[in-house]
Amino acid sequence: MKLIEIFEILENISPAVLQEHYDNCGLITGNNSWDCTGILCTLDCTPDVVVEAISKKCNLIVAHHPIIFNGLKKINGNNYVEKAVITAIKNDIAIYAIHTNLDNILNGVNGMIANQLGLVNRKVLIPKPNLLKKLQTFIPADDAEQLKDALFASGAGNIGQYSDCSFSTEGQGSFRPGTDTTPFSGKKEQRNTEQEVKIELVFPAFLENKVINALLANHPYEEVAYDILPLMNTDAAIGSGLIGELPEPADETSFLQTIKSVFGLKVVRHTGLCNKKVKIVAVCGGAGSFLIKKAVAAGADFYITSDVKYHEFFDTEGRLVLADIGHWESEQFTPNLLVSILKANFPTFAVLKSEVNTNPVLYFV
Repeated sequence: MKLIEIFEILENISPAVLQEHYDNCGLITGNNSWDCTGILCTLDCTPDVVVEAISKKCNLIVAHHPIIFNGLKKINGNNYVEKAVITAIKNDIAIYAIHTNLDNILNGVNGMIANQLGLVNRKVLIPKPNLLKKLQTFIPADDAEQLKDALFASGAGNIGQYSDCSFSTEGQGSFRPGTDTTPFSGKKEQRNTEQEVKIELVFPAFLENKVINALLANHPYEEVAYDILPLMNTDAAIGSGLIGELPEPADETSFLQTIKSVFGLKVVRHTGLCNKKVKIVAVCGGAGSFLIKKAVAAGADFYITSDVKYHEFFDTEGRLVLADIGHWESEQFTPNLLVSILKANFPTFAVLKSEVNTNPVLYFV
């Protein structure tokens, strides 16, 4: 199996185009064309993880955090990043990062946090705008269903949890074929009319080429008329953070204890309690202080994230409980997600979870 086959699966679930502008997702070392001997999934690609991959005969490391984030000017082995990269290159180890693009899907990093807490009725806290487009095209009625099937297969027509979504209207199209044409119907050099169906459906902007290719390959006309329209609608399944509900309201103190237990914490940094039941919970794996005010505005009773600065704790205004559980702690279940995705698609292939604890933060208690 080639590495590119593995990357295609990961891209289908969490496209690299969904990463934030500052990120560095995708293949960092190695080559798409390599044969894969095994996959090691990890949160961080430290030198110890690379050594582990070598010992387990895995020539692909799938990491959440990119080992090269801000770029390298020298590779002399003077820090852990350079050491990891040098060791990987010398031993033909490919490193692939799937970072904020995995953060930005509903069932990604934040979905794993929500799983641990048993949250239901989940949705993205801040859906991203400008990620959707609409296709409009015109086709003879007898060919409409075949075309729709092809467009749905290309990834078009999904709205939230609904698939195969489209709208059709009937009308009459006119056209005059030129002398060098081969018209599907009608006569050359004459104005012809055709009973047509107008098909409309939405699709993620990053699938535009795939959708257009499906349209052109499955449309009977020699010249296909179609429109691509940008939409201001947000994509409800793509964006920052997650908000959901507990199946049953919980006491604030008992919920803090649940957080401590579920995430294996020695301590939880949090704001003052609000003396009310906890029902609505917002979460964001990793550094999520940028969503504090959004969680407040969304009516959350608790917001769980990490890397919160001192003055940012004031931003809750006493309207919710903000809990900082630690960066590694909030994302510790991400390698499990990667393993489950890859095993589901490659059930007979070696997909392993790293045994190296990469958390650089320790607690003296």
